[in-house]
Amino acid sequence: MKYKWLNKSNNDKLVIFFSGWGMDDYIVSGLDCGEYDVVTLFDYNDMSLDIDLSGYSEKHVIGWSMGVLISTLFDFDNVKTRTALCATPYTVDDNYGIPKRIYNLTVKGFSEDSLQKFMERMFRKGTTLKKYSNRTFESQKSELEKMAEYKAGKNCRFSKAVIPEYDLIIPTKNQMKYWNENKDNGLNDKPIVLKTIPTGHCPFSVFKSWSDIFVDL
Repeated sequence: MKYKWLNKSNNDKLVIFFSGWGMDDYIVSGLDCGEYDVVTLFDYNDMSLDIDLSGYSEKHVIGWSMGVLISTLFDFDNVKTRTALCATPYTVDDNYGIPKRIYNLTVKGFSEDSLQKFMERMFRKGTTLKKYSNRTFESQKSELEKMAEYKAGKNCRFSKAVIPEYDLIIPTKNQMKYWNENKDNGLNDKPIVLKTIPTGHCPFSVFKSWSDIFVDL
């Protein structure tokens, strides 16, 4: 696994962001860090995490897309909130994620053209972005193959789930089904805050800062 610090200013509070499949820090680089140090984790071809995140009195874990599943595999101390963006801990799942048949067909037919179409489908009304990440095609392809092997870990208790109304990647109805069935099983035995937003699978146009994502918790 790779990482990049978006802000490292010796703050007491830390945001740990698990990015989505095929991504790095690029698509979230415009969010204001405010009073938080922020580290982005990405590239799940290798699941080892060689970084020291100790020394923070308060941590906020955010997973986006397939990063929601990956976030459940790691323990951190002093976690105040865990937020799931546009996904569930069951990324490849007929009921709660991407239907298995569709995922397998995506892997089988993966190409430069299908990658571009996938990226465009992340948005509700298209996008003017010319680039989505600095990852290579080869690393994205191998990561797509590996993601089907990963299973949710023990850290499946979240504080908040943000569900896009127009998700063409992980069907909105599947996300709603999972979070409504599990909304009483939140972090520290508190109900999970469910919030819908009028976006597609990429939600970052509605947030100005990292704290906007979990500010109401």
